[in-house]
Amino acid sequence: MTTSDAPDESARVAALRAGIALYTIGECHAAHDPWEAVWLDLKDVVAAGEASEAVVRDEVLLHGLIQFTAAQYHARDRNWSGAVGLAESARGYLADVPDEYRGVDTAAVRDALARLRADPERVERAPAPPLPHDGGRIDPEALSLEAAGIAAEALAEEHGLDADAVADAARFAREEERVGRSRFAALLFDFVRVDTPQERRLVFDRLSGLVEQERRKEEDVAGLF
Repeated sequence: MTTSDAPDESARVAALRAGIALYTIGECHAAHDPWEAVWLDLKDVVAAGEASEAVVRDEVLLHGLIQFTAAQYHARDRNWSGAVGLAESARGYLADVPDEYRGVDTAAVRDALARLRADPERVERAPAPPLPHDGGRIDPEALSLEAAGIAAEALAEEHGLDADAVADAARFAREEERVGRSRFAALLFDFVRVDTPQERRLVFDRLSGLVEQERRKEEDVAGLF
């Protein structure tokens, strides 16, 4: 594999921002899904020895962030040894990444990992450390449509909802965007933004109902040929 086989720049940025937005709303376990999907592809390119410097750095950054959120998750689950081990390995991956890279304050992430490694039980006394991007908080409303679709699919997987329906909703949203419509986009953003499982389920039901309608239209059109 070569650098040209890696996810393009826009896909890497969308995945990065989607994961940060999920972490910001408290979904630290779901946050790793957008990063992992891209990281695995980058890892294969790096392993083949054909990666550019940007691809190598992106692979290391995403690997470190994946382990950063995993360490937070294990600490919240009171798996202290798992949290400490992941915090230590995450700091190792991020050790040579510039202090600010791809808009991420990696120096602050390393500091947060050091604190967690020294005292994993701190998660029971203090909120999770922030993960700002470009110096600010990434809320769902700040995501691009591509990133919102990625985040929504990860949330569906995390909460046992039909991720295929959400993936189709993201596809229909992109198609609507080209003609100036926004039914699917509005619901995708709502799906990521809402605060409770009950609200998210209500949005999902509306979203999946629209998806079924569009799927039937596609089937009807396909049946004509």
